[in-house]
Amino acid sequence: MQRSLRLVLVPLCVAVWAMVWTAWPLPAHAQQSAAPAAAPAKPKPKPETKPAATAPKPAAPAAATGGAQPKLLGQYGIWGAYTASPAGKKVCFALAKPSASETNPPNRPRNPVYMFISTRPTDKVSNEVSVVIGYPFKPGTEASAQVGGTNFALYTQQDGAWIKNATEEAKMVDAMRGGDNAVVKGVSAKGTQSTDTFSLKGVSQALDRATQECK
Repeated sequence: MQRSLRLVLVPLCVAVWAMVWTAWPLPAHAQQSAAPAAAPAKPKPKPETKPAATAPKPAAPAAATGGAQPKLLGQYGIWGAYTASPAGKKVCFALAKPSASETNPPNRPRNPVYMFISTRPTDKVSNEVSVVIGYPFKPGTEASAQVGGTNFALYTQQDGAWIKNATEEAKMVDAMRGGDNAVVKGVSAKGTQSTDTFSLKGVSQALDRATQECK
């Protein structure tokens, strides 16, 4: 699968995230783990991205998805199943925010992070895994995703990551269905290391619901 085809959904991902996490609050356990740690009594570190107050406002979901408003199909733990039709092409997907995140050095500000598993019947794509990491990746570096005892290499571009070997995609999804957590690691353009842990409770139900919608 060509990388250019995989990259077309990045604006859709961003728009969907903005809609999802404002319209449907996270479960209590996820809200607690996603809350930023108390700032240490020292000058704040230089952020990886511009503070929200000075950053451009995100485009409205409908505009960024070609006028297509994402629709919630079901919520399963921290995983939601959704559908949308940007440019008239139906897309179904499961979406989740990390249940835990950390950086080294600690407390580095980041944009929202999430994992996105999409199915696009028009493009004959099923269960494509992608991650938006919340900062620009260090150019020329790979990220990684660990599910159980198996590691999957991810190629990176800007703030997005996709499984490097497309033939391993089905294996990763199967591992996620039977696993407890997926741990994604990466390095920012400024050298900050990040570790994001996604609970996999509910992912099977979300994927099944998305697949049912996009048969």
